[in-house]
Amino acid sequence: MDQSIQWFPGHMTRTKRKITEMLPQVDIVIEVVDARIPISSRNPDLDSLVAKKPRLLILNKADIADETATKRWLKYYSDHSIPAIAVDCKSGKGINQFVPLMREVLKDKLAAWAEKGMIKRPIRAMVVGIPNSGKSSFINRMARGGKAKVEDRPGVTRNQQWFVIDSGAQLLDTPGILWPKFEDQTVAQHLAYTGAIRDEILDSEELAVGLLDILATDYEEFLRSRYKLTESLDDDRYELLQQIGRKRGMLISGGEVDTLRASVMLLDEFRGQKIGRITLEQPVEG
Repeated sequence: MDQSIQWFPGHMTRTKRKITEMLPQVDIVIEVVDARIPISSRNPDLDSLVAKKPRLLILNKADIADETATKRWLKYYSDHSIPAIAVDCKSGKGINQFVPLMREVLKDKLAAWAEKGMIKRPIRAMVVGIPNSGKSSFINRMARGGKAKVEDRPGVTRNQQWFVIDSGAQLLDTPGILWPKFEDQTVAQHLAYTGAIRDEILDSEELAVGLLDILATDYEEFLRSRYKLTESLDDDRYELLQQIGRKRGMLISGGEVDTLRASVMLLDEFRGQKIGRITLEQPVEG
C-alpha cells in the first residue's frame, strides 16, 4: 500500500456543500466517531468546514471498544479541552450525558439567549460523521427511533432531516462523509478493518496481515483464545495468518492454507466482535 487511495463520490461533494450551507442555522456541531479508531474516524476536512462553530465529540460503539483505551481517550480529550463522551447507542449507555454536556459547551450562548428573553429558543445541532460511525444510531436513540421530525419552518431549507429530542433540542442529520484522499495508509487500513470503506478498495490478505500485527502486539490473549493458538505466535504475520487458517481447517489441494478465506474470516470475526473488545488506536501526545 505505497500509493495513496483517492476517491470523491458526488454525494460527498454535495454533503460538504450542504454542511457549509446549513452551518449558519446551527449552534453546535456533534461529531460522531468510532471509539475503536478515534483518530482515523475523524474527518480532517471538518476543521475547515465547521470553522469556529462549537463542537462536541461522541465516541460511539464504546461497547465493542477496549474499555481501558476508551477511558484513556476521554482523559486525553479532557486534558486538551475537547468536550467528549463515550456512548453505546444500541443499549443507550452513556447517552444521558449528551444534553448536559451540550448545554455546558453552549452555556455562554444560552445565557445570552436568556438575557434577551429567548428562553424557549431550542438548541440546534448538526450531527456529522464518516460512514459506519453510528451517526444514524445516535440520532435514532436520541429521537426515540427517529420518528419525531421537525416540520418545514420558514427560513429552514426544505427536505433537511431535523429531529426533535426530549430536551427540545433539534438535531440535523447529514449523510456520512469521507475525505478525498488518504495520505496516511494506516488511516485507510483502520477504516477498512472496521468496515467504513469497502473491502474491494484494499487487498483482503494485506488487511488481515495488518490487523493481525495489531492483535498479536496488543491483544495476544484474545487472539490465542479465539483461535486456540498454543504455540508461539509467528513474527511473520502472513505465517501467523496461515497458522490460524490451519487451525480452522481452511485447506486447499496439497494441504496449503486458503489464506484469502482465512483473511475474510478474520476480518468478519473482528467486525462481529467475536475476538474481543478491541481498540486499534491509542492516544499519544502530538
